[in-house]
Amino acid sequence: MAGMADGLPASMPAAVIQGDRTVAVERRPLPEVGPTDVLLEVSHCGICGSDIHMVLEGWGRKGSIGGHEWSGRVVAVGEAVQGWSVGDLAVGGADPGCGRCDYCVAGKPVLCTGRTAPGTGSSQGAFAGYVRAGATSLLAVPGGMDPRVAALTEPLAVAMHGLTNGGVQPGQRVLVTGAGPIGLLTIAALRARGVGDVVVSEPSEGRRELAVAVGATGAVAPDELTIPDFPMTVPDPAYDVVLECSGHDVAMEAGLAQLRPAGTLVLVGAGIERPRWDPNRILLNELHVTGAYCYDDHGCDRALELLATGDLPTDALVEPDDVPLGDVQSALERLHHGELAGKVMVTPR
Repeated sequence: MAGMADGLPASMPAAVIQGDRTVAVERRPLPEVGPTDVLLEVSHCGICGSDIHMVLEGWGRKGSIGGHEWSGRVVAVGEAVQGWSVGDLAVGGADPGCGRCDYCVAGKPVLCTGRTAPGTGSSQGAFAGYVRAGATSLLAVPGGMDPRVAALTEPLAVAMHGLTNGGVQPGQRVLVTGAGPIGLLTIAALRARGVGDVVVSEPSEGRRELAVAVGATGAVAPDELTIPDFPMTVPDPAYDVVLECSGHDVAMEAGLAQLRPAGTLVLVGAGIERPRWDPNRILLNELHVTGAYCYDDHGCDRALELLATGDLPTDALVEPDDVPLGDVQSALERLHHGELAGKVMVTPR
């Protein structure tokens, strides 16, 4: 091994999926470091909506460790690793993919033919004291950046990918449905990109208020949205782009109904219940419906660059209190029930 910090423990605490829609803290051996790997002590790890799916909705594999929105400090590097040293602060970036398939060559590594389905792999994520990562997937945190802020890199990249797939441009009217963590990051990213007309639809009054605090120019409850009776009837107001960030079927259905002709619905939030859409509304208005899975090529790099500008309202985007590993279950449930709006950061130490 090329380098290792002194005094590393033999084991670490980790929040492990139990297979009964719960997580529990267990002691696990430190991950072994291969020639091209880096081992990092986790500083902060955000709770993602996918973590809710993995635990509370049973998608996750028993015995696996969640958490992929993390920042940490390098404590060991593999013998073939160059460019990383013990003590460096880093965040986890995108999986580079195989680099050979049509999707990787086209700059869409998130669609790599070698990817695994969510929840099917033996994930060993960052809801733990330490996390192992491939050296090529890491990004260096700019000097002076709080690691708590740096941990927003991955979810901000997800939000920015939704904007890319929606073709969002300044001057357009945009609706964001769902003001959970990804919805809030989406609003902040829209404003940073110069989009000045951003409305949020969200059932929680507290989340609506937070959405306005991070940049939404308007906020409505879902029942205030107009659902036209006929396929060619255009609501007033109508939107150029709808970014659906809640993962709820009714929000997907309502989002499609808010578009003006040739508008775009981007599905950013994943959900269990399937929507029921009127295909004639899509056909007669030539609407575009697409998904946004993970990130643009180099999306994490651009997200980290945006965070480094200090232009985002990070204090409002992150819940004020971090949680220890033992409170991950409670935080998952509170996020699921809408009691928390911002990004929840887990501090494993």
